Amino acid sequence: MSTYVYGIVRASHPPLPQDLEGIGAPPRPVRVLRQGELAAIVSDAPEELRPKRRDLLAHQRVLDEAGADGVVLPMRFGSASPDDDTVTAVLAERADRFLERLQALDGTAEYNIKANHDEEAVLRLIMADHDDIRSLAQANREAGGGTQEDRMRLGEMVAAAVQEREATDAELLRQALAPEAEDVSAGPPSSGWLANLSFLVDRASAERFLTAVDTFSQEHPHLELRVSGPLPPYSFVESPSSQQAGGGDTEAFGNAAAQPAG
Repeated sequence: MSTYVYGIVRASHPPLPQDLEGIGAPPRPVRVLRQGELAAIVSDAPEELRPKRRDLLAHQRVLDEAGADGVVLPMRFGSASPDDDTVTAVLAERADRFLERLQALDGTAEYNIKANHDEEAVLRLIMADHDDIRSLAQANREAGGGTQEDRMRLGEMVAAAVQEREATDAELLRQALAPEAEDVSAGPPSSGWLANLSFLVDRASAERFLTAVDTFSQEHPHLELRVSGPLPPYSFVESPSSQQAGGGDTEAFGNAAAQPAG
């Protein structure tokens, strides 16, 4: 049976709860594999692993438990190795890199912020800021709706202005919150959101960061923000050197989420 990997900690990390359960049905008991100064939080992997809500939540729960008592390098859901020996071999092979990231991320947490426009509010702003759009809209109204060509032109102008505003607001969000964070990582584009940003925040400064988020939200009521955190530092596991070298730390173990793990 293969070994599922949740995350990596220092070997001196405080013990996890003895009854901590991981992924699978029934849930697999969580255990720790130590190698030198490092340890991997693992469990047996199910014969088939799919990104079901139950297992995604279990993966997150294990990392939350580990992160409550110290820094943890979270692995992506589905990270698995053929056996325990392979896991400890990876720990030995990449010890320097893992220890560097553990030190860099110690005392931090990730906050993910997704932003979207309040549609009515942003349209009012666009009308106020663009004389040409406002004039064409007024002309169309006075003409009983305008010609089809004029309506299409108005729609294209509004769409372009909204797109421009999305880029502007995404950058405003980054600039406003970056000074309160250790680092910023842009996540993959997410449907329905104009910005998907993760901020690495010193836990001691988390309240100040969240205050900055509230202030930004009040100053920009046309934006809807969704804040998630504190989270394990998923978006900051990779060091710049590992990214440049093509040796991602979160890819140290294979991904078994789309194939049988046994």
